[in-house]
Amino acid sequence: MSAPNALIQATVDHLARFVPFDGMAPEHLAWLAERLKLAYYGKGETLLAPAHGLVQKLFIIKQGVVQGDQGDAGAWLELNEGESFPLGALLSSRAAISSFRAQTDVFAYELAAADFHELLRHSTPFHDFCTRRLATLLEKSQRGIQASYATSSSEQQSLRSPLSSIARRKPVTCAPDTPLRSALETIRDSGISSIVVVEAEGDIQRPVGVFTVRDLIGRVILPGIDLATPIRAVMTPEPMALPASAHAFEAALMMAKHGFRHVLVMDHGSLSGVVSEKDLFSLQRVGVTQISTAIRGANALDQLQLAAEDIRQLGHNMMAQGVAAEQLTQILSTLNDILTQRVIELECTAAECRHAFCWLSFGSEGRLEQTLATDQDNGIIFVAADGETPEQARAALLPLAERINRALDACGFPLCKGGIMAMNPKWCLSLDEWKATFSRWIDSGDPESLLNASIFFDFRALHGRAELATQLREWLMGRTTTTPRFLHQMAANALRNRPPLGLVRDFVVSSEGEHANTLDLKLNGTTPFVDAARLFALASGVGATGTAARLRAAGPKLRIASAEIEAWISAFFFIQMLRLRGQHEENLAGQVMDNRIDPDQLNDLDRRILKEAFRQARKVQSRLSMDYKV
Repeated sequence: MSAPNALIQATVDHLARFVPFDGMAPEHLAWLAERLKLAYYGKGETLLAPAHGLVQKLFIIKQGVVQGDQGDAGAWLELNEGESFPLGALLSSRAAISSFRAQTDVFAYELAAADFHELLRHSTPFHDFCTRRLATLLEKSQRGIQASYATSSSEQQSLRSPLSSIARRKPVTCAPDTPLRSALETIRDSGISSIVVVEAEGDIQRPVGVFTVRDLIGRVILPGIDLATPIRAVMTPEPMALPASAHAFEAALMMAKHGFRHVLVMDHGSLSGVVSEKDLFSLQRVGVTQISTAIRGANALDQLQLAAEDIRQLGHNMMAQGVAAEQLTQILSTLNDILTQRVIELECTAAECRHAFCWLSFGSEGRLEQTLATDQDNGIIFVAADGETPEQARAALLPLAERINRALDACGFPLCKGGIMAMNPKWCLSLDEWKATFSRWIDSGDPESLLNASIFFDFRALHGRAELATQLREWLMGRTTTTPRFLHQMAANALRNRPPLGLVRDFVVSSEGEHANTLDLKLNGTTPFVDAARLFALASGVGATGTAARLRAAGPKLRIASAEIEAWISAFFFIQMLRLRGQHEENLAGQVMDNRIDPDQLNDLDRRILKEAFRQARKVQSRLSMDYKV
């Protein structure tokens, strides 16, 4: 091999260690290496600055550390070996908005802008990385998680799979007038557990009912139904369905919420398949429906305690199988909802409660973002009976609330150390009292009021008179959207908690004590996104409580680009995933689960993504700073 070819091959080998070059076709990587020029920059020398005008080249760090000044209140980012910049400026054909300076002696590959755009056209992995960098890194990390945990990854189904890829077998159907005997013979001969009752309209099969083997005893045998009876008389009418494009986790949520074992799959208005719980989880040994069914059928606290343990074990299993954080937290929160609802039902029956009330969840439960380690944050909105004062209604409800809080504690949801629970008289209030309390916080804007707003404004109805929560939400939206002073105070409060990106090291970690060399992924990681999403929702009148749902709904109203919103959401859920992984590993080791990690224990890819996620947190905070002049 000639000297030039050897040099190009060495460049190829070096680049192939990093994303996105590790996924590029060999010919495209070689094409890139042939066009790169190697440049040296001494410590303190500027590589690129806004004053340089239109960006003329891409920089890829070969050796050394480059510091980028983002210009937002002294915020810096650190770029290391294998990282590229400035992608946004090159894609937009503009000047850089940040200054990049050599923190050490730096060797950098440089690629002319024309060659950069040529490579974009030819290499899909390079194009995807440049246009959706964080999403590309996350996908690679997710594949790594699945590979590290899976014993048989080729056989595992992903809850991100579309239902069209799971419902491969043609559905077995019959007409509404089909005699029961004939339908049962079809079920037997087909070796299935359910049959879909459809009305045919040309090539369209419109499902009108479902009959399962489980229905046989209760609806046919015990009532003594004649087998000549049309199946329409015993079927479950108006079956719920999902489009073929829906993901498997959506089917899992539907099964959990309603206790179904089958979900119909529709394609362009016609029945295209049936997905069973076995289809979703038989390989993964996960039983969402079994857990939700066991909860609904529980008649004693010890049964619910077992179900709560099953929920936690389910979370660990799904974490080990690489299920994404957004899906996992929704499923865990949904099952925890069902368990809480059953606890409330049992305790209300035992106490013979006759008061009208709505049980509220706050915080992460209110946002449907619970992790493997979660405590209680809840309250009550009640309606006083005729002739009854709020004080009398509260006195009647507090013993019940304490029974419910204690039962939840026994099920593994610890009592809130801050006392944010329904058994606290401060959080067992009438609708008017809640409005008055929220008004005081909005009007005051002191640190304690802002802290309370950050917890209580993420409320969600969990049981009982849901219309009370709806009325409170509508009232709150009306107050916050017309109180700019309060929103400004919320923004200033949110900006006090900065992402832990370091000037000298990648991350700022605790320096001493039991938490030395660790980051708090909740306080410094997810909280900036949660705070910003809440503020955007309050400012734009969005009633959603989940962080992702708030960002997606508020973004268009606030004229924030969808690509920017999705980058924030991806960053938020990556940090959530690290929290879940850390808790999973702590549980396996018999340790107390928390939200801290040692970033030095992360692999290179996850360290890089975490840095990018924190940069996105800085960007969302920059948006708050700009919008509210903080």
